[in-house]
Amino acid sequence: MPLKSLPILSLEDDPAALSQSLGDSFRTFGFAMVKDHGLDPALVARGWELTRTFFALPDAEKRRWHVPGQGGARGYTPFGREIAKGAPVADLKEFWHVGRDLPPGHPLLSPSMPPNVWPDEPDGFRETFTALFAAFEDAGARILARIAVWLGLDAQWFDPAIADGNSVLRLLHYPPVTGDAAGAIRAGAHEDINLITLLLGAEEAGLELLTREGEWLEVSPPPGALVVNIGDMLQRLTNHVLPSTTHRVRNPAGARAHASRYSMPFFLHLRSDFRFATLPGCITPENPDRYPKSITADDYLQERLREIGLK
Repeated sequence: MPLKSLPILSLEDDPAALSQSLGDSFRTFGFAMVKDHGLDPALVARGWELTRTFFALPDAEKRRWHVPGQGGARGYTPFGREIAKGAPVADLKEFWHVGRDLPPGHPLLSPSMPPNVWPDEPDGFRETFTALFAAFEDAGARILARIAVWLGLDAQWFDPAIADGNSVLRLLHYPPVTGDAAGAIRAGAHEDINLITLLLGAEEAGLELLTREGEWLEVSPPPGALVVNIGDMLQRLTNHVLPSTTHRVRNPAGARAHASRYSMPFFLHLRSDFRFATLPGCITPENPDRYPKSITADDYLQERLREIGLK
């Protein structure tokens, strides 16, 4: 039976069955929803509290932590800076990026993997989001192991590919929508750049994916569940066997337009020096290799950051 809606899957299910269910959902929608992912609810609650507190700070205080010329790699990116590829206006959002801290002398230290920026307030910001970064990374590795099996690979195939990867935890704030939005929406239709994205659900609705039939489908995870979607890097690696699906965050209507929306996506990235080579099992006479030219994950990332206005 073809899937009609996004299933809610448990990461504690039988591994073989979970691989099949995840693969089927990703193959159909580019998205899945998962529960029992191992993120500590108390840690998550603290993360939400600190996110709201930080974005409530005065604009001048937040801008102290903006680093020009970094493409938003770390720290604060002000409202109205990011634009969906091909969109005429910027998204209605501001955000903060937490990345991986590499030790001095590490071979992957580069302008695209700079040290983290940590604000003076609120208290506990660094400790909380360092712990959440690690928890998201662990959940993401477990999901990639199931994807690997679905692709006919060893369960640990992705482990070296993501070791010390350029992953990013984004804290997102969509402020109340005013009447002068001039056609902008909270997040314009786009695909993610990275390997997979793990998103903690927001209290406010609005996330929608574009089905293969060309219809917008609302994605509403139950409390505590993660929304997981395929990014362009995994689409490229699998020769589009697993699709990177267009999605957006639409503006709320009525009284809800006066409420902020917060979300917390974790963009799981490959190592910067990983070289793309299309998986042989994803190349067939009906689906020839779309990407015979090999580039690094960082080359690909920088190209896409320029397209969305962050560089």
